[in-house]
Amino acid sequence: MTNERVWLITGATSGFGRAIVEAALAAGDRVVAAARRKEALDDLVERYPGRVHAVVLDVTEQKQIADAVAEAVLWQGRVDVLVNNAGRGLVGAVEETTDRELRDLMDVHFFGPAALTRAVLPHMRRQGSGAIVQMSSMGGRFSFPGVGAYSATKFALEGLSEALAQEVAPFGIKVLVVEPGAFRTSFAGGGLYQTSAMPEYAESVGPVRTNLPDSDGRQPGDPAKAAAAIVAALDADETPLRLPLGNDAADAVAASLEGALKEFQSWEPVSRGTDFDE
Repeated sequence: MTNERVWLITGATSGFGRAIVEAALAAGDRVVAAARRKEALDDLVERYPGRVHAVVLDVTEQKQIADAVAEAVLWQGRVDVLVNNAGRGLVGAVEETTDRELRDLMDVHFFGPAALTRAVLPHMRRQGSGAIVQMSSMGGRFSFPGVGAYSATKFALEGLSEALAQEVAPFGIKVLVVEPGAFRTSFAGGGLYQTSAMPEYAESVGPVRTNLPDSDGRQPGDPAKAAAAIVAALDADETPLRLPLGNDAADAVAASLEGALKEFQSWEPVSRGTDFDE
């Protein structure tokens, strides 16, 4: 018996996905690397013969999800860690965001990961062990103008994952929600989409439309360090449910929690005054 784990990682061609692949391999594990274009993973397969298995996977395609998990189990015998990483950015005010844009983003960030999670859980339950890593964002804790749709998908994923963690803990399965800030990935570049702009939102959303793409290549976060932190969190005796990554994320999450507590305490008497008088 070996302690070698098998990882299934979506969006493995670049950014966090590629960094997590490298970190898993550095830890001595094996990886089933998933991407929409399998050929984009050829270099990994060549560099790590027998330790990286590439599969085609568009997380919005249900058939491909079932096939990818079946292939992982067939070739590797098990799935120990699922990393739901595939994703992209979207900037636009809520009113500017079309139904199609919102639904498409939900498919990538919520319905896809939910389906993949359901697909691997029977195998993990039989093993009596496993881990689900959900790549969220600091925007999964709070939101601001221009990222309402993006945050909505991550809020949904985090809500699902909070319940999931409690449901699967008795089976020896961990759930880790990762909340990065600005990291040097393609998120602010080629991975960023923008809605059609309305002049009415130029003041509130306009700066985000400009500043986010301008930050590409200059973000403070190092994906390799993020990947190492994820591996460390999974290896810990007490894996956190949520793990903010980056100084910007840590500062923003702390401020959000402080603000939420202050607002709750301010309105607590109203909250507590709505029961029947009995």
